[in-house]
Amino acid sequence: MNEFLATGPFDLYTLKLFHLVAEHRSFTRAGEAAGLTQSAITRQIQGMEDKLGLRLFDRSTRHVRLTAEGATLHARSGAILAEVDDALLALRGKSPRMPEALRVGVSRTIGLAYLPGFFRAFRRRFPEVQLQVSHERSDFLLAAVESRELDACIVSSPLRPPPTLDCTHRFLDEFVVILPPGSVVKERQPLTVGHLRDAYDHQRWLLITRHSHTGKRLHAWLEESGLRCEPGIEADNFDFIVNLVSLGLGISLVPHRVLALHPKTRPVVRVRTEPRFSRELVVVVRRETASPHLKGFLENVLF
Repeated sequence: MNEFLATGPFDLYTLKLFHLVAEHRSFTRAGEAAGLTQSAITRQIQGMEDKLGLRLFDRSTRHVRLTAEGATLHARSGAILAEVDDALLALRGKSPRMPEALRVGVSRTIGLAYLPGFFRAFRRRFPEVQLQVSHERSDFLLAAVESRELDACIVSSPLRPPPTLDCTHRFLDEFVVILPPGSVVKERQPLTVGHLRDAYDHQRWLLITRHSHTGKRLHAWLEESGLRCEPGIEADNFDFIVNLVSLGLGISLVPHRVLALHPKTRPVVRVRTEPRFSRELVVVVRRETASPHLKGFLENVLF
């Protein structure tokens, strides 16, 4: 025990810095939150990685993303930091953390039009409960629920959900092809995949990132359908993609519900396909007795 404390690969301070980088997905923003320079927090994480002999983050000029090993450490270590926070509150004569706030994560690939169904009824029934909503990647949210940093998350159904988590609600989310305003659709709808391929294979496609759960399934479906859709732009948000299509920058496949909040001034043209691509959205919680506030949230979720 003493040998580990003296020679271990990280202490609680470094572990907290690791969580800040994972949360902000930026060394600069994590440093600002910790009161450190970007170079100082980078050195702390690099030292942690060197001692572990593992890379915890994939770094590029555009993103900072947890590796598989980093996601595992993040999922398993969140509970440690939460327990330390509760212990400090108890020492200061305050009650341990109580579920006065409900912490819910929503995947970045779920559009803004879905949010009223998730939260409106709950807010009316439990106005005293503070909602803390995160908007992150699905793998990050699943790890946060598993590590007790979130109470629930709403994501595209994972291929292999962790065994400690349960899916309490399921909803089939169907997609449509969208074209820029003023586009003329001569073919009768719904289009078969073959007609879609003949009519739009040469178009500039704007697609959801293949790093997301939804993106992996969508790219696989396009490939199986024979559509050669090498995207001109990949993004992690469907609301953003719809706006790009409305500006005439290409065509896309998006959930039809996303279009509910799109401005009517430049309406995109919808094209239904047969078969249709769809994804399954799920609400994920831990496999344990839910708090009254979490039960109230689950009872009032509307897809």
